[in-house]
Amino acid sequence: MTDLRLPFKLYVTADPRALAGEQPLPEALHRTSLSMRVLCFLALGRPDLDDHWKSLQSEQAFETVRSKLCSILASTVTAASVLLAISGVFVSTGSPVPYFGYTSPVPYCLLLMSLMLAMIAMLTSGSSMIRWLHTDRYWTQEQLKPGGYFVLSYLLSIVTPIFFVAWSLNCFIFAMLITGFSSRSTICRAVTALWLVTYVVNVGTISVDVIWKYAKSLRSR
Repeated sequence: MTDLRLPFKLYVTADPRALAGEQPLPEALHRTSLSMRVLCFLALGRPDLDDHWKSLQSEQAFETVRSKLCSILASTVTAASVLLAISGVFVSTGSPVPYFGYTSPVPYCLLLMSLMLAMIAMLTSGSSMIRWLHTDRYWTQEQLKPGGYFVLSYLLSIVTPIFFVAWSLNCFIFAMLITGFSSRSTICRAVTALWLVTYVVNVGTISVDVIWKYAKSLRSR
């Protein structure tokens, strides 16, 4: 009897995305303005998108970046929650002592602003974290390729929650400073002055460190 079975070969078509090698940085991402470079530095720690684009070329590197950003956003949610709780207590209750009246118009307005900014920070950081948990590197590449508005929205989704937390914290600090310096208690004013010096020194140190790192990253390009 003749065997009618014919030999056959199985052809498997691979995902074209998996077959593609490392993609070069798109031309639209080479041309960045000063404001965009600063935004890149604040969001990614580099004044350009070169390193971030390279991290999108492998799953392992992308997972590292995603874990880092999710960790930052989780810390932002925690900080916003603490500020929300503290500002809420100050807004909803009066001062327990007569020499620390934070219910006067200016401190109370700043406390209310701190409360609202903390709420916005929680919403933006929570939505950004959900976005990062459900995204993949191919979708991220496609979002960045056109450049322009798409890159801006991408970077702002990382930076905006941190900005809102920083603004909320500063509103709370200035409310306490105004209240302290307006106090009739000498001890309260002295403690407030010490707090102000500590605040200025820390902000100055952080600012100098950020500027130095930004200048160093520009020289290393």
